[in-house]
Amino acid sequence: MITSAHNPKLKLIRRLLESRRQREKEGLFVCEGEDLVDAARAAGLEPVELLVSGEDVEPALVADLSTLGHPPRAIAIYRRVELPRGTRPLTLALWHVGDPGNVGTLLRTADAFGAGVALSAGCADPTGPKALRASAGAIFRVPLAPFDDAPRPWTALVAHGAMPEGLSLRLGTFVLGAERYGLPEDVVARCDARVTIPIEPGSESLNVAAAGAIALYEARRPR
Repeated sequence: MITSAHNPKLKLIRRLLESRRQREKEGLFVCEGEDLVDAARAAGLEPVELLVSGEDVEPALVADLSTLGHPPRAIAIYRRVELPRGTRPLTLALWHVGDPGNVGTLLRTADAFGAGVALSAGCADPTGPKALRASAGAIFRVPLAPFDDAPRPWTALVAHGAMPEGLSLRLGTFVLGAERYGLPEDVVARCDARVTIPIEPGSESLNVAAAGAIALYEARRPR
């Protein structure tokens, strides 16, 4: 049993939890909790390292490492290269979506509707601890792709000025922008169409994760 915080395995886990740069450098990421470990196993991924609190490592050390409010029973390390890659006919393309909770939620939403996710530079790391929790295991099932690889046609979701008819898209990509600034005009110009989700006058614009969920629901809704 690991009894020292200076153990190399624990030091590696700490670095991976704290730093995107370390995750990219090592090609590894950490999952906290049995639910994520079970989701990985169900998808055919085996951990590089699995530590069970009270069996392989002292519980106090797990509590000290963990980013969760309640320390997990299991912590596991996985290889980033083993995550699903590629595209699906229906895709969400995220442009500079920097909030890890939104990235993870959009992965979970894509999983529910059989869609893929494409990420631009500037998006939050989908293998960071907050994104992983928000994905609820979808990270192991939803293929990821670079932004430019998202399948055509591209439909830009914009806050104002377009019609809702584009939500009838069946195949192709919905392009969503950063939480505060939306899509820049040069990205909108690359799209084949634009669409606005109608909301009540005077209300705040939709959160990017809510907009993505509505778009995918409309794309999959029987007609």
